[in-house]
Amino acid sequence: MNDLYSWINEAYAPWTVQLAVVFGLLVGSFLNVVIYRIPVMMEREWTVFAKTHLDIALTNEEKEPFSLTKPASRCPKCGSSVKPWQNIPVLSYILLKGQCHKCHVHISLRYPLIEILTACVFGIVAVCYGWSWITLTGFIFSAILIVLTFIDADTQYLPDELTNPLIWLGLLTNSTGNGLVDLKQSLLGAVFGYLSLWLLNKIHKTIRGIDGIGGGDFKLLAALGAWLGSLVLPIIVLVAAIIGILAAVVMKVAKSQPIAFGPSLAIAGWVVFIAYDKVIAGVNWWLHQSGFA
Repeated sequence: MNDLYSWINEAYAPWTVQLAVVFGLLVGSFLNVVIYRIPVMMEREWTVFAKTHLDIALTNEEKEPFSLTKPASRCPKCGSSVKPWQNIPVLSYILLKGQCHKCHVHISLRYPLIEILTACVFGIVAVCYGWSWITLTGFIFSAILIVLTFIDADTQYLPDELTNPLIWLGLLTNSTGNGLVDLKQSLLGAVFGYLSLWLLNKIHKTIRGIDGIGGGDFKLLAALGAWLGSLVLPIIVLVAAIIGILAAVVMKVAKSQPIAFGPSLAIAGWVVFIAYDKVIAGVNWWLHQSGFA
């Protein structure tokens, strides 16, 4: 087994970044499906549940199976199926000139942009961590964060179907010794990540009478803590707050208008993951200077 690993390492390690970028393009194509379908799946599940209990007839569309794999991808306007050659990341969009091959309706530019984003993110992970287990788990971590970012931006909802597995994956990764922190720090990160935002929201609700932070954000920060440990949580929250404020200013969000905090948390968590050694060195320096270490 060690000989096989050594052979793979020697053969592919020099191409780590290039392979990561290509892999990112392919994964990005799948993430587009996940980002679109999970909210639809959840909405349909709630609708079917409600109608079933209220004895309301389901429509033909609601009776059809709908998952990440069924039905096959098709044009939302004319219903024509997407052929395999039309699913090639980025290239298909260019060849089709951003249009459906049959009805010529415009295809959102967001699809190739997410593929390019995922490729860039995977490439950066590979540059930072090389040919390693952290790179492999970093791909999973990054992919889920990308999905959560876009779903929350679209719906202002962070699905438990993604945040809960992200927590457990962080704990599992660090329990094997192949993560960035040990299991104790991972557990503390998950607990403190959840409780810190829960407590902050509790204070906000006591003062203003309304929730200021969603429960999905509690779980997302818990997941980031499970992956990155408790020591970097204040940095993540601080960076996320800055990103959120800048986004609100740029988008000219009204003071009373709610804004999704998940994307800011996800971006901040990923940045800390990429620059983990520098961030943790800064945290340890501050703790030492403050007399806490």
